[in-house]
Amino acid sequence: MADTQQVDAKAERRATRLAKQISTFSKAHGGAEGQVAYIGDRGARIVLVGEDGAWGDLVAPSYDIAEQAVKKSGIPTHDTFDGEFAAKVKTGPYEWTRMAGIQVGGPANA
Repeated sequence: MADTQQVDAKAERRATRLAKQISTFSKAHGGAEGQVAYIGDRGARIVLVGEDGAWGDLVAPSYDIAEQAVKKSGIPTHDTFDGEFAAKVKTGPYEWTRMAGIQVGGPANA
């Protein structure tokens, strides 16, 4: 039983740490919304979009921890990354250069 309590305590600490990062992002960008996506053995990706169009992401070791972190942070979430939510993302030259480098032989990402 002690092992289960240690795992639970570790997951709780990780969720709390992620929630603080989410809250910091939200405060820096006039609020934020999120979406949690399962990424296999690596866990879950928390995509954040600020009210100003800035975006970022965090990776949690499990989907449950990601959901717990988002809930603790208090930001609204979406089931999918599409529609009005996706349209809020603002991209700049950096993103377009990276996408071009990956997609059509543009500058290397090194």
